[in-house]
Amino acid sequence: MKLPFEPEFFGYLIHVHLVFEYAAFFFGFRYYVYLKKSTADYISATNRLSILVGAVFGAFLGSRIAGALEDPLAFMHSSNWEQLFQVKSIMGGLFGGTLGVELAKKFIGEKQSSGDLFTLPIILGIAIGRIGCFLAGMADFTYGIPTDFFLGMNLGDGISRHPLALYELFLLVVLFGVLASKRSKIKPQGWLFKYFMLAYFAFRFLIEFLKPNTFYIFGLSSIQWLCLVCWLYYTPDLLNKIKNAH
Repeated sequence: MKLPFEPEFFGYLIHVHLVFEYAAFFFGFRYYVYLKKSTADYISATNRLSILVGAVFGAFLGSRIAGALEDPLAFMHSSNWEQLFQVKSIMGGLFGGTLGVELAKKFIGEKQSSGDLFTLPIILGIAIGRIGCFLAGMADFTYGIPTDFFLGMNLGDGISRHPLALYELFLLVVLFGVLASKRSKIKPQGWLFKYFMLAYFAFRFLIEFLKPNTFYIFGLSSIQWLCLVCWLYYTPDLLNKIKNAH
């Protein structure tokens, strides 16, 4: 299959990446609704809505800020600040959404953990989106550096590169399978989401070394620094869990 994949429908080229992006939101949300109906939720409907609003706004701001920080020099030399709302990063969206949820919970006084119900729908949504990223080829910044590795692929520029979107898709499928099968056994409440965040951010930290980034701070990309911040954020919880396991 030639990349980018741009099928034609009645004379119009289909923007496959955008189609999969919308599909990711649609199926992720429908799966969330399904889980909410079939899972005992200890958070009231009103508070759950407030938490969802906090997640959406946090994710929106976080994704844009993290996306801009991937190459901040480009924005420093640009007079068009509207670009800030055109770039986005799933990593910033996840961490920003997490902070948005925590702020919303503090505001409404909710003490129950709320992330578990979002975990599997988020993984499903990201996985669907990554299919679109792969089909977009070089148009989306999810391609890797040139490689002679047997998994290298021509993503549209005639050069064999690491197909990072497919690597990530594989991880997401494994994560979904493991967490879905262990969902009822993972205790205490909230750790399903924390396991996902720790695993996903650790993977993204490592895979960034295979990405052709142009902006580094002490040898690490901005996304890698965000991964470290995420791990530091969850370190107290992780240490307490390890301590209580003995």
